[in-house]
Amino acid sequence: MLQQAKQSIDKALHHLENEFGKLQMGRANPALIEDIMIEQYGSMQPIKNSASIGILDPQTLSISPWDKELIGVITKAITAANIGLNPQAGAESILIKVPQMTEETRKDMVKVVKKYGEDAKVSIRNIRWDLHKQIWKQKTEKEISEDEAKDLEVDLQKIVDEANKKIEEATKHKEADVMKV
Repeated sequence: MLQQAKQSIDKALHHLENEFGKLQMGRANPALIEDIMIEQYGSMQPIKNSASIGILDPQTLSISPWDKELIGVITKAITAANIGLNPQAGAESILIKVPQMTEETRKDMVKVVKKYGEDAKVSIRNIRWDLHKQIWKQKTEKEISEDEAKDLEVDLQKIVDEANKKIEEATKHKEADVMKV
């Protein structure tokens, strides 16, 4: 049961890291666009499945679709994603200049970072609540003793506290990264 909690919490932490990676920080990062969905041959696919994404310089992303007919589709999808990027389509590839962040956009980005951190904590609380329900159910059905239930709850709380500490550290680190000029 505790192993299940650890796995669920690890998934929540991994999701938080992925969300932080997608934030536009004024630097070129393939994570900004690689999961944007495009229609390819009748099905929806992320860009990373249809093109190679590279970094030309700290401010420029390059997308080279394997099928050059997807250039227009990818360009439209990035524009429609409304993430503040303006793709420039060429004959062979797409270039994206990532704009520098202003002080105002940095402050707005810190708010987004805090929101992601809080969302991760809510996810952890939900995992804890689900496991508490399982423990109570097993205790009422006499599958485990009250002492075992108490021990499981204490161990679960230790895991949750550790996860919340990791979330706090990751959030503070990301906030510092955002505010760094």
